[in-house]
Amino acid sequence: MKTALFVALGAVGVLYLLVLAAAVLRARRLGSHGQTAAPTLFDLALGFVTNFFDTLGIGSFAPTTAALKMTRSVPDEKIPGTLNVGHTLPTIAQAFIFIAIVTVELKTLVLMILAAVLGSWLGAGFVARASRRKIQLIMGFALLVAAALFLLRIFEIAPPGGDTLALSGGLLVAGLVGNFILGALMEAGVGLYGPCMILVSLLGMNPTAAFPIMMGSCAFLMPVGSVKFIQSERYSLRTALGLGLGGVPAVFLAAFVVKSLPLTALRWLVVAVVLYAAVSMLRSAMAEAKQATSAPQG
Repeated sequence: MKTALFVALGAVGVLYLLVLAAAVLRARRLGSHGQTAAPTLFDLALGFVTNFFDTLGIGSFAPTTAALKMTRSVPDEKIPGTLNVGHTLPTIAQAFIFIAIVTVELKTLVLMILAAVLGSWLGAGFVARASRRKIQLIMGFALLVAAALFLLRIFEIAPPGGDTLALSGGLLVAGLVGNFILGALMEAGVGLYGPCMILVSLLGMNPTAAFPIMMGSCAFLMPVGSVKFIQSERYSLRTALGLGLGGVPAVFLAAFVVKSLPLTALRWLVVAVVLYAAVSMLRSAMAEAKQATSAPQG
């Protein structure tokens, strides 16, 4: 069954690459300015740094969102799509690694992944159609939640978890519902790592089980959501390419060479940056609302 999971993961990765390659060719054919440009050094460095620390447990969505908002390199409404399209390949690499080395019951793993993918499909459809102000509000509050999760980990007050590696009965149902919601929220820019860690701990699972569940869920749901973002062109192709190209080697470096680092000081820095980005995003949303109400009618 694990072999079948790896085959499916590889197939999803190939399909994602085909869709992305078609988007690159289409952008070049149409001559879309900014879409056809090669990734900048900043894009590549951002992909490397965020995916390096994502592999070690920091998460990539919140830091990437903060960096893109602070540098204004991607319009707010295109940030969720850029996150999903750009971080897909590094996440697939993480999934192969953690599913192979971390033990968790395969039935629980597969069902949790399927629930997240279904939630992702519905969530991506909503975000791809949402207005700029709605996305700013969602991402602003999502960043606040991310900062709160970082603080929980810093002060070690998150649920301790148990020692089981499988779910059944009501606990399995609760896990599926929870991962379905997390899959939908991820398409709006809410990272899945922290919430998934808390979810599996509340359900009595060993916290290490969150790694294959989270990585596997993201590796399957992100290509699914990315297709909708690519079709609607609600993403930055240049930045997404940079995140992917810079991120894949960082995953292997973190997983097989570095393996672990003292991350408390880094988490404090991420909290500060993410809070700044959250306030900035919510201020942008209020400015959008004020501009809309002051616009002349008719």
